[in-house]
Amino acid sequence: MDGIASILIVDDNPKFLADALPMYGYQVTIANDGLEALKILGKEDAHFDLILLDVMMPNMDGWDTLKAIRKNKKTEYTPVIMITAVSEDQKVVSGLRIGADDYIVKPFILPNLLARIEAVLRRSNWQKDSQVKQSKELNKNVNIDVLTPKEKEVLALVAKGVSNQQIADQLCVRDVTVKTHLNSIFKKLKVTNRTQAVLLAMQIDLIN
Repeated sequence: MDGIASILIVDDNPKFLADALPMYGYQVTIANDGLEALKILGKEDAHFDLILLDVMMPNMDGWDTLKAIRKNKKTEYTPVIMITAVSEDQKVVSGLRIGADDYIVKPFILPNLLARIEAVLRRSNWQKDSQVKQSKELNKNVNIDVLTPKEKEVLALVAKGVSNQQIADQLCVRDVTVKTHLNSIFKKLKVTNRTQAVLLAMQIDLIN
């Protein structure tokens, strides 16, 4: 990655990240809550390569802030990594569907976050042409026709944050059958969990 990446940290307790990230070559700006972040992003000269967005904040939480970011034409494609103390699949999937590019669960180790930052920045919209090229490369590596219609149906429900038991009830099957479908989906998409499966499926337009 060329140049210094500019990161907006949205966190009511930003000291750790604000001190650490500049040591790794990042330029950082701090917002202590969602409302302050939206004011900063609304400035005419504001430009950020990435937003690190905490979920639990006063005044406006991370989910509502993310929704506002994605509704703004200026920031709708700015990469966002959610920082959350909540690890439940359902809430993480909801964040991905709102428009998060990745997430990391507290407590985390700095090298893990740095790796995710680099990965998201590599995938980000530096130029429209490079974004299209990355999408084509992803599509080459994943065969979107490998899932059966039933597996696609299960994955679409997972993407809505529906639990295994709720999926089973809706499809009139047993819970163990849903687990079997999920294991097959993971294997075919070469992922290891529900969140990764949904994120990949969304990236290749397998589900909407």
